[in-house]
Amino acid sequence: MADMDEEMSEDTLPLRQDLTCPVCQGIFQDPMLLPCTHSFCRECLERSWQVNKKCPVCRNPSDERQAIPNRALNDASASFLRQKRTAPSGANDEEIVCNLHLKPLALYCEKDEEPLCADCVTQHNTHRLWSLNDGTSICKKELGYKVQIFEKKVESYKKMTKNFNNAVEYIKYQAGEADKIIRAEFERLHKVLYAEEKRRLSDLAIEEEEKIKSIQRMNEQMQKDIVNIKQLIESLKKEMGNEDLPLLQNFQKIKRQAQWTEPEPGFVFDSLMNMGKHVGALSYNIWKDLKAHVQYYPVVLDPNSASPWLSLNASLTTVKESSERLTVPENAERFDPCVFVLGAEGYSSGKYKWDIIVGNNPKWILGVCKETVARKKKFTLSTSRGVWAIGLSKGVYTAFTAPERTELVVSQCPERIRIKLNIEKGEVSFWDGGREIHLVTLSHKFEDRLYPIFGPGLHNTPMILAPGKMAVHTS
Repeated sequence: MADMDEEMSEDTLPLRQDLTCPVCQGIFQDPMLLPCTHSFCRECLERSWQVNKKCPVCRNPSDERQAIPNRALNDASASFLRQKRTAPSGANDEEIVCNLHLKPLALYCEKDEEPLCADCVTQHNTHRLWSLNDGTSICKKELGYKVQIFEKKVESYKKMTKNFNNAVEYIKYQAGEADKIIRAEFERLHKVLYAEEKRRLSDLAIEEEEKIKSIQRMNEQMQKDIVNIKQLIESLKKEMGNEDLPLLQNFQKIKRQAQWTEPEPGFVFDSLMNMGKHVGALSYNIWKDLKAHVQYYPVVLDPNSASPWLSLNASLTTVKESSERLTVPENAERFDPCVFVLGAEGYSSGKYKWDIIVGNNPKWILGVCKETVARKKKFTLSTSRGVWAIGLSKGVYTAFTAPERTELVVSQCPERIRIKLNIEKGEVSFWDGGREIHLVTLSHKFEDRLYPIFGPGLHNTPMILAPGKMAVHTS
């Protein structure tokens, strides 16, 4: 029997050669047969086709449609591997060997991130090799970094959960404030406006519900993400607790699975209530029936864009410094740290005009800006930065032109600034609104949506949007 076993062992060498892929030199894995009768591992053949559509051995033309699975060769390869793992007399049945050389795995390749046998060293002679124990330490260290990253991500998500919850309360507060204003205005004009009041309150309630549901959906998704990340962490920790060799063999798979591609949570544009729609220029929307009882404002302020250091009145027509930093959501539209607020409506075409009462405010900035202007960082006001504005500081009136600012000659300090915007003509002009005196005109080919921008400065003097004139034309 010993002679027979020795003879069978010697016979396995030619058999192994017959079952070896010409490309990877390993035992066939899912072999494919070409019309030229040559067989290759499916993965080896696909990689070869990426270079050219020829047989890697005889160089005859071939393509995917001509290749068929070689089931007989696949079964023979699988049987050979099973036999070689169990056949040696006295061998450990659970010992895992190299698929190529059928020898015990004893080294770890840092570059290819896989265990090797002694005969594999020649194929990795330029790579850094480690013992299995050292390789296990390297892999565990890298997976440990993954765990730390995901643990920090969980903390970040928990913090954003608190922000989302605060945003829900703020939306409710916004809705409550809008509710008060709407009710007061409709009470004043109750009989005529009863039907309109009901419609607007309904719109307000629907938007409040939609905005809250939107935040809650994002919050719920984030809770699911937290659970998934925790599960991923537990899975990694569990894998790190495995024996060295199984861990090393599964390391690439574990590493591929240890990925998190979901976007970071955060507020999106239009997350909060559209206050301009509900309470901005509310009277103007009903002026046809009650012109004598309403005022029209060409521009109203957008509280969702206002710096936390600015305080707006209920009708969104006055802005001034807040005595303390307001507790408001860190939504994407909001200016912080710059102290600005935008108009509620943007313009992409047409002509517009609005007046701002600056009074004796010693410092202010007024003009228009692109919708994409920086919101979450400080920036230099300039036409090159998408801001067309003038300002007053230390008694000097300035136009924020590029590359250098332009000092304006003003005979008397205007208390009312008028801004005229002609998008098609590419002009925004500034006037002393009280004396009808032109100050400066800035020209540009406007291609982005423009918004009025207001910088009242950190002073108690309010900046007030002046009501516009209304006229009824009949035919």
